[in-house]
Amino acid sequence: MGQLLSGSRSCLDVPGRLLPQPPPPPPPVRRKLALLFAMLCIWLYMFLYSCASSCAAAPGLLLLGSGSRAAHAPPALASAPDGTPLRLPFQAAPATPLTAGKETAEGAASQEEQSPEAPDSPSPISSFFSGSGSKQLPQAIIIGVKKGGTRALLEFLRVHPDVRAVGAEPHFFDRSYDKGLAWYRDLMPRTLDGQITMEKTPSYFVTREAPARISAMSKDTKLIVVVRDPVTRAISDYTQTLSKRPDIPTFESLTFKNRTTGVIDTSWSAIQIGIYAKHLEHWLRHFPIGQMLFVSGERLISDPAGELGRVQDFLGLKRIITDKHFYFNKTKGFPCLKKAEGSSNPHCLGKTKGRTHPEIDREVVQRLRAFYRPFNLKFYQMTGHDFGWD
Repeated sequence: MGQLLSGSRSCLDVPGRLLPQPPPPPPPVRRKLALLFAMLCIWLYMFLYSCASSCAAAPGLLLLGSGSRAAHAPPALASAPDGTPLRLPFQAAPATPLTAGKETAEGAASQEEQSPEAPDSPSPISSFFSGSGSKQLPQAIIIGVKKGGTRALLEFLRVHPDVRAVGAEPHFFDRSYDKGLAWYRDLMPRTLDGQITMEKTPSYFVTREAPARISAMSKDTKLIVVVRDPVTRAISDYTQTLSKRPDIPTFESLTFKNRTTGVIDTSWSAIQIGIYAKHLEHWLRHFPIGQMLFVSGERLISDPAGELGRVQDFLGLKRIITDKHFYFNKTKGFPCLKKAEGSSNPHCLGKTKGRTHPEIDREVVQRLRAFYRPFNLKFYQMTGHDFGWD
């Protein structure tokens, strides 16, 4: 047995080259799965991109508007510096050519408010991913004022990645409050953790019921008011109406109850809105002044990045919107965005912004400045900021 074992060649002694070589080991299963997953992701991305493009183009899929809009009553009373009450509400009066003209002007202005300038459409990809997150009631609202620069501020703010805002004006707290908070929340865009939900409706500032209603929703709501020289604001308001109804009476005739006596007609909304101090009193009954930010409409044009810096600080946001986001459009006469939200193209507000104002009688302008001066001074004291309108 020993000889047999010693005389025989063990299988271990066979040269390796005579044995069949094993096939190379297959790639790891994990590598195959990773490759398959990557291919699946690419296919899914292309599919979603195509789907999002179709959805973005389909009409009626994005709800931005508000429902029925009942007319709201303006503030009831204002008082002159000497304490003499000024009647602010619209009174039922016999129809005269002048009052009929004012009613026509108010109607035309209201009609334009109901059809605000549509915001830019976001890109297909951002449209798709905006479906993530949840809808929240707004934590901040731009409450006024009309023709002060609210649209510009909203469009500038929407560049910030942590701001999600409704493009159209919901008019919930003045015209559609009866629809309920669930209806209001459904108008809001979806937000992720850390993002702020916003909306803007300039008529809130002059709506008596709005402060209490917003406070009932949340006492922590941050309020932004864009204000502008009330005389310039009134002329801009009139110019907007004139573009819709060229047959309305002149600015001069609408300004006075009686031009001979020089009594200003405070029942005309174009005049009434500019009495900022009186409207602010109603808000301060429900919100502390520190919860309100007053943005200068003039500085929003001359120094948009500076005003946006204040707004971002007020909202607790990182200062992302800076000078690099703006360029001055000489044709329009105001700053524009180099890149709009969801777009790589420059963006300026539409033709409804920056209209050329009609020439107004200098004496009428001076009388209006004298009328607004005491209200402006009181507003400066209430806000702690001199806007330099006088």
